[in-house]
Amino acid sequence: MDRALILKIQKSELTDNIVYKQLAGLVKKDEHRRLLEKISGEELKHYQIFKGLTGEEVLPDRLKVFLFVAISRFLGLNFGLKLMETAEEIAQDTYEGLKGISPEIESVIRDEEEHEKEIIGLINEESLKYVSSVVLGLNDALVELTAALTGFTLALQNSRLIGIVGLITGIAGSMSMAASEYLSTRQEETDKDPIKASVYTGIAYVCTVILLVMPYFLFKNIFLSLSLVIATALLIILTFTFYISVAKSLDFKKRFFEMAGLSLSIAVATFFIGLAMRKIFGVEI
Repeated sequence: MDRALILKIQKSELTDNIVYKQLAGLVKKDEHRRLLEKISGEELKHYQIFKGLTGEEVLPDRLKVFLFVAISRFLGLNFGLKLMETAEEIAQDTYEGLKGISPEIESVIRDEEEHEKEIIGLINEESLKYVSSVVLGLNDALVELTAALTGFTLALQNSRLIGIVGLITGIAGSMSMAASEYLSTRQEETDKDPIKASVYTGIAYVCTVILLVMPYFLFKNIFLSLSLVIATALLIILTFTFYISVAKSLDFKKRFFEMAGLSLSIAVATFFIGLAMRKIFGVEI
């Protein structure tokens, strides 16, 4: 019996007990609160099982408690719970290797396998219900504005002018996309509110626009600014893809490379289009 490993699992179970208990205080629906309290109680029971094997008391990981509660509070309960369940899935491999030391380990494994089904099956946050609207705003802003800024950089070659033109283009695009999402949602048979859907789309678009055009207002070197635009676009894609992949149990790598590949391919194409337009029309600024 690996005593150090069992103590580590014992500490993890106690930590999860506290996390779920605190998360139960964040939810508004009684059924969700009861479920989280039930899971918390099961984690405490697991802790007692491992305590019986080690004969020792352990302290919870306070940093982990703080991080998961903070993540759930600011990025959504579904996302925080998904991260916790991912960590528990990894731990289940370890539990399998401990089956021989106690018949109670089987019940621990069964409980852990049920947690994700119970939790994720009940929680339906508004932020996830409108995630398609956010994706629409992000995708369109990333693809359209990254490409436009690349083209503007080669055609105009004036950092402040590129930033102003990019900002105007982006704001106009955000209003257009918000209006399109409003009309699209109204025509669909869905429980999404058309106004909320359009607001989510517009906000996602505008935030992306601000982040992408900012380098042109901060730096005079247009190629440094363009490099920062590409880096920012990739960072946004990485961050949001990770969030969606965790929250909705999707393939992170596939989604990231698809979205990044699309944005970069169009940006490269418009780079040469901008260069060609500058040569054809003889733009000198």
